[in-house]
Amino acid sequence: MLTILGFAMIATFLVLIMMKKMSPIAALVLIPALFCVAVGQGAKLGDYVIDGVGNLAPTAAMLMFAIVYFGVMIDVGLFDPIVRGILRFCKADPMRIVVGTAVLAAIVSLDGDGSTTFMITVSAMYPLYKRLKMSLVVMTGVAATANGVMNTLPWGGPTARAATALKLDAGDIFVPMIPALGVGLLAVIVLAVVLGRRERKRLGFLTLDEAVIQESETVLVGAGGGSDRTRKTSGGAGTGTDAEPEPEAAADRDADDDEGFKGLDPNRATLRPKLYWFNAGLTVALLTAMIMELMPIPVLFLLGAALALTVNFPHMPDQRARIAAHADNVLNVSGMVFAAAVFTGVLSGTGMVEHMADWLVGAIPDGMGPHMAIITGILSVPLTYFMSNDGFYFGVVPVLAEAGAAHGVSPLEIARASLVGQPLHMSSPLVPAVYVLVGMAKVEFGDHTRFTVKWAALTSLVVLCAGLLFGII
Repeated sequence: MLTILGFAMIATFLVLIMMKKMSPIAALVLIPALFCVAVGQGAKLGDYVIDGVGNLAPTAAMLMFAIVYFGVMIDVGLFDPIVRGILRFCKADPMRIVVGTAVLAAIVSLDGDGSTTFMITVSAMYPLYKRLKMSLVVMTGVAATANGVMNTLPWGGPTARAATALKLDAGDIFVPMIPALGVGLLAVIVLAVVLGRRERKRLGFLTLDEAVIQESETVLVGAGGGSDRTRKTSGGAGTGTDAEPEPEAAADRDADDDEGFKGLDPNRATLRPKLYWFNAGLTVALLTAMIMELMPIPVLFLLGAALALTVNFPHMPDQRARIAAHADNVLNVSGMVFAAAVFTGVLSGTGMVEHMADWLVGAIPDGMGPHMAIITGILSVPLTYFMSNDGFYFGVVPVLAEAGAAHGVSPLEIARASLVGQPLHMSSPLVPAVYVLVGMAKVEFGDHTRFTVKWAALTSLVVLCAGLLFGII
């Protein structure tokens, strides 16, 4: 019964938010509360929620201070050189812009933090998408999928969890997976080309004259106008017969929302060019300390945010202004994390997760035992979407590894296969960072989900096939 109710709770949640019948925060709170009562454990709801909040509180703290820290770094211009390089490549061609989104998201993902990746990527690319009236769900879908592939880095979380759960070395898991993950990243670039070509067909091929190209940072990244200086040289303005209806609808909703919009203005008052190398050194030191696990990540970002604010904005009014500028993102994300704590708390506390995992493992025929690595890879796609990485890697993967060991399958193969689902996992409603992405991009979570799931799942299967081809899995 708990198995059925667990799947029913997840399905109800996804249907309601995709149909926009409830907001994600309301659904994350009310749906599990109702199902908790339905399983006869309503009296324990408070305990489950407190446990969930306690487990996710460090994550919420990390996200809060990470948003402040990297928000300040964006304000002071730390990432402007990278952004300018990407924008010079993009010019005003929709296809190049989508490819640039994928490349930028992949590069920034090297720090291992999804929220950081999405903040930088959206801040850089959002002005281009808005100016050219491109689909914003294309941006969020490509960024999330690229980040999902890169999320398998040893300091990104999943690899470390798999290593801990199976008592393996993270390097032994990750290093052999590099070729397969490289193919996965290539698949994201190909996806970006395909989606970009469709956007180009829908909007037309847009170019800028030489003078505007030389000023591309001002025209396309600045706060002022500039969209009227683009001209259509080929293609039509129609939707095209093969265009996705969802992204078009999202683009149309946001097309008229550009009044007063401000992107990464190259003349913004918050720039601190004289402190560029200090900020770069501080960021490198922060990421190094995070990778070396010198301190808990929330503590590192708390210290980093305090230091960044103090050095870059020594006057109190300026500090308050910077904190206020990023307060909306902080409140949205932290609120979503604590709402997700209700969902995960009920899912774990009632025993639904365990029963769902046991049912799935038990449903595997004995004759499939020698192929447990492949089965693990396939299961990782939906399971990492429907449950947290902690639940999957600490609850399900050890069971799959035991089943595989009985048939001579190495735990290393199981661990590598378990990473396959990460491209889809990064769009899961249980991942706090995805709310940073859709919130900053002003995209409905349901629109993002409908558009992204199929492409991210396909990318996961590409990684699995590449792992099989290279003999890694």
